[in-house]
Amino acid sequence: MTLSDTANATGPRGLDHLVIGVNDLDAAGALYERLGFKVGARNRHPWGTENRIVQFPGSFLELISVGDASAIPQPAPGRFSFGAFVQEALTRGEGLAMLVLESRDSEADNRAFKAAGIGDFAPFFFERQARRPTGEEVRVAFSLAFADNPDAPECGFFVCQQHEPQNFWNPAFQSHPNGVTGLSSAIMVADEPARHRAFLDAFTGGAEVLEGNADLVWTLPRGRIDVLDPEAAAAIYHVEPAPTPTHFLGFCVTVPALDAVAERLEAQAISFMRGDERLVVPAEAAMGCVIAFEQA
Repeated sequence: MTLSDTANATGPRGLDHLVIGVNDLDAAGALYERLGFKVGARNRHPWGTENRIVQFPGSFLELISVGDASAIPQPAPGRFSFGAFVQEALTRGEGLAMLVLESRDSEADNRAFKAAGIGDFAPFFFERQARRPTGEEVRVAFSLAFADNPDAPECGFFVCQQHEPQNFWNPAFQSHPNGVTGLSSAIMVADEPARHRAFLDAFTGGAEVLEGNADLVWTLPRGRIDVLDPEAAAAIYHVEPAPTPTHFLGFCVTVPALDAVAERLEAQAISFMRGDERLVVPAEAAMGCVIAFEQA
């Protein structure tokens, strides 16, 4: 029995959200607004982090920073500390720190991760108040199940189950001035992409894998995970090889047309590179996270 056989109890899992560490949450919000995204208000977590959200249909970006370092719990055997992971990631630099897939049953996923040998963490539940565009406060609540890839210690992985989805997802938050229609991929760079296949097969719940040279692409029910070797990453996203063997590079979003995005980026004096299929905002222009706009 393979890892994916024991970890796909609830079937293949789509992209849920990406956790992007930033030092200055307001500056990050301002940058993403210049990029043409609609950015939500600041939210505070009891474990010391604060976030602002960029929402798409069924997925979102979580811009996150440390608000109160004294409130961050330290990790312990069997207990994943979300705040401590974000804090440690920021000591290495800003950028995409965690990849999150959807969960329909976090308890089942947690058991499946344990059976597959990719996670043995206590279940994690939390809730907070959210505010609708009308100003009305509503409850949102989430259960998380964490996974661990020892071959990618700088990359965080977990799944997220929504308990009040009707209070979280809102079409008013999903209409962006830049025309983005969705989150299409998370990008990971690895010296040996195949080394992560067993883990990602299990973590995705047995999603289909497409192979191309050394690169691997997991096609999910919503979006995909692109795992590229440094040569492919350099060719597609114009990045220099990193000292870390495995790291998250950034993400791709879809737009109806690239010309309008290019005009916006030029007007906002945001540097980018243009290819046949995408526009790429480099990490140095986007707080450590490569942002690619793909033609839908």
